[in-house]
Amino acid sequence: MMFLFNKMNHFNLANLATFFNIASGMMAIYYLTHDEFIASALFAWLAGGFDIVDGKIARKYNLSTEFGIQLDSFADFLSFVIVPTMFVYFAIIDGKELMLFTPLVAFAFIYYVISGLRRLIQFNINAHEGEVERYFTGVPTPLGAILLWVVYLIWLTGFINEYVVLVAMIIIGYLLNSKVKIKHP
Repeated sequence: MMFLFNKMNHFNLANLATFFNIASGMMAIYYLTHDEFIASALFAWLAGGFDIVDGKIARKYNLSTEFGIQLDSFADFLSFVIVPTMFVYFAIIDGKELMLFTPLVAFAFIYYVISGLRRLIQFNINAHEGEVERYFTGVPTPLGAILLWVVYLIWLTGFINEYVVLVAMIIIGYLLNSKVKIKHP
C-alpha cells in the first residue's frame, strides 16, 4: 500500500482521487446523454468533491507533482468545462437551436469551452509543485461550473429565457480569464 504515498507513482492517493473526478465527469456525461439530469448533476457534484479532496491529499502527503498538476487540469476540463456546457445544452438548448439565433448558440458554447481550456492551460503554466497561490486570478473552472448551475436553476424558475442563459455563458466564460481576484480556500 506504500505506492499510494509514493510521489512518483502515477497512481498515488492524490492522483486516484483525480481519476475518480474524471470517472464522475464521465458518468455525468453518460447520464446527460440519457436525459437523466438529476443523476448527471449528482455525478458532477461528486466530481467537485473529488477535486477538493485530491488537492488536500496532495498537500497533506506531499504528493504534488507535475504529472498531478497536469492530470488535475485535464480532470477539471472534463468535469468543470465540458460537463457544465453539455448540461446547459441538453437541459436547456437541445432542440431549440433553430428557433434561437444559431450563431449565438454556437458562439456561447465554443467561447465557454475555449475560455475554460485557456484558463486551465494558463494555470498549468503558472503552477509549481507543492505551492498554492493565495488568490486565483480569474474565476476558477469549478466556480464557473457552479455559476452555470445557478444559471440553470434560475432558468428552471422561468425567470430568464434561453437568450439570457447564452449571454450568461459568455459572461462567465469571460470571467474565467479575467483579472478578478478570488481567495483560494
